[in-house]
Amino acid sequence: MTKRAIYVAYTGGTIGMQKTANGFAPVSGFLTDCVQSMPEFYHQEMPSFVIQEYSPLIDSSNMAPTDWQLIANDIKANYEKYDGFVILHGTDTMAYTASALSFMLQGLSKPVIVTGSQIPLAQLRSDGQTNLLNSLYIAANYPVAEVCLFFNNKLFRGNRSTKAHADGFDAFASPNFPLLLEAGIKINIKEGKICEPTNSPLTVINIKPQPIGVVTLYPGISTQIFKNILQQPVKALILLTFGVGNAPQDPQLLQALKQADERGIVLVNLTQCFQGKVNMGGYATGNSLAKAGVISGMDMTVEAALAKLHYLLSINLTPEEIKISMQKNLIGELSAD
Repeated sequence: MTKRAIYVAYTGGTIGMQKTANGFAPVSGFLTDCVQSMPEFYHQEMPSFVIQEYSPLIDSSNMAPTDWQLIANDIKANYEKYDGFVILHGTDTMAYTASALSFMLQGLSKPVIVTGSQIPLAQLRSDGQTNLLNSLYIAANYPVAEVCLFFNNKLFRGNRSTKAHADGFDAFASPNFPLLLEAGIKINIKEGKICEPTNSPLTVINIKPQPIGVVTLYPGISTQIFKNILQQPVKALILLTFGVGNAPQDPQLLQALKQADERGIVLVNLTQCFQGKVNMGGYATGNSLAKAGVISGMDMTVEAALAKLHYLLSINLTPEEIKISMQKNLIGELSAD
């Protein structure tokens, strides 16, 4: 039986870093050398794989929409040659990249798994070995037909994931959607749908960097902050509000938002809470936002909402069309009512 072939793109991040005099840093070729020195990656039950190291390697804190495009185009260029894809990425913005790729890779019928580690692969007690080994094995044997994020024995839907722990191995969570798969003693599929063979082509959406603002509300926040941001050339603003989507009933704030909406700026309401969804009809404070033109982001993560706005703003829709699409479940990024 022919082994499945997996394409590994090492974009950068902790997993491939080497200890230097100035601390851990990415070094070209080091990750490939590490993997090649570990026999478990070449066990007979493992798929065949190739590692493509990006040059230069990208620290995930420096990731931008242009880098999302680079990764998406790379997958497209190798799509016919491989059975699945593993993207090695730094953890800081991993959920943003996974969310963005989920919107950019349309017609996807092969697994794309984004993973990395909290401790470099070459170091004692690294979680990188388990994360990469499992990602390769799952991509070959449990090919879930979407963009996923694998970390600490859990496979998440990419656009439902968020970084939940700064320095723990259990670094990611999916607050509003179940796991796709869990890798314990047995690998258990929870919500994942295994790929069916298909000849449908992959389409990559070109994403352009978009001016999008994000503001976290806090007690006593000045309306001037909103006015200053909305005077900038922003096309959308994400409001991280209280509870189920509430904000101060400040007439000046509501007026500033209403004027922004009338200028075509898309205003999206997300909750600051780790879990749950926006319901602007529940309280007068949320209802006032809706009357000012603010739309509900439902239970999307900040990462998913930001990526979705980049996608929708890049395909030349009107502000009204974007508002409609933001409230629709396009690829599993939000829970319908």
